[in-house]
Amino acid sequence: LSKEFSSTPSTTAVGTVTSRVTRNGDAVMEKDLLNHEDLAGDRGMVDDIFDETYREKEGPKPPMRYVWRNIILMSLLHLGAIFGLTLIPSAKIQTLAWALLCFLVSALGITAGSHRLWSHRSYKATLPLRIFLTIANSIAFQNDIYEWVRDHRVHHKFSETDADPHNAMRGFFFSHIGWLLVRKHPDVIEKGQKLDLSDIKADKVVMFQRRYYKPSVVLLCFTMPTVVPWYFWDESIVISFFIPTILRYAIGLNATWLVNSAAHMFGNRPYDQHINPRENPLVSLGALGEGFHNYHHTFPYDYSTSEFGWRFNITTAFIDLMCLLGLASDRKKVSKEVILARKMRTGDGSHKSG
Repeated sequence: LSKEFSSTPSTTAVGTVTSRVTRNGDAVMEKDLLNHEDLAGDRGMVDDIFDETYREKEGPKPPMRYVWRNIILMSLLHLGAIFGLTLIPSAKIQTLAWALLCFLVSALGITAGSHRLWSHRSYKATLPLRIFLTIANSIAFQNDIYEWVRDHRVHHKFSETDADPHNAMRGFFFSHIGWLLVRKHPDVIEKGQKLDLSDIKADKVVMFQRRYYKPSVVLLCFTMPTVVPWYFWDESIVISFFIPTILRYAIGLNATWLVNSAAHMFGNRPYDQHINPRENPLVSLGALGEGFHNYHHTFPYDYSTSEFGWRFNITTAFIDLMCLLGLASDRKKVSKEVILARKMRTGDGSHKSG
């Protein structure tokens, strides 16, 4: 049993490997097991590692209870986004650029913030960076960081079971948006209450956002994106509201949801063919690098969520830039040896064809 660390000042390659090799002529059987406890201990958490002991309750499933408020609001949002699409030819180029900037910043609030930093603790961020990511997270309006982290850790720990908030085994629509339109399965609530979220509760920036989440969303997700084009370059208030605010918000939501739906259904599984999540480059393009999902569920502690660095992965480039500027540090990275061993042991063989 050996622990591999090849550290630079800002990057740690992690992997604990147990190997058994049997040679029979040219045949080589190698089994490499990651010691998740060691890796999780390095981050101070274990609640994003899949729980093999969980068993779904026997008997009939609980009845589906619709949340009509969410159904109505999501319907209106997407109708507004369609209307926003029709306004694009009438919008000023500055307004379209502003909408793109709002999308990128808000997406980083999810990908670099609530996902890679707070859910998985895959790197460390200084106070100024945490404040920026919290502001960006409120622009994204996908629940406050505390709630996002709780649901995401439950998703990893009980992936594709009744305790998974967006269980992809219930179909594309459910894992994409349907899970937000119905009451949570009782197992999701039960398991979520048992998670250790002490690290999140100890982060004063996160808890400040949770305390003032609703006014922060009104200001940052809806008011600011609308007022800036109207005030600074005299854009129509209708265009200012429906493109940088409504259309941008709807696209941001769907980009995130595609990680839960498409990236759990379409693509190959070069790292672990025994789990549902897939490698989906198209999802990565829209979600700033979050579509390398078979890798991510195999190695949830890797700050890059991929072995390919910046390829289709704006979030990894952003975190690397933050490290260069001294605003982030201690990026967790799985060693190439551990990745290759895992591909050989549990992958679907697709890595051989590139």
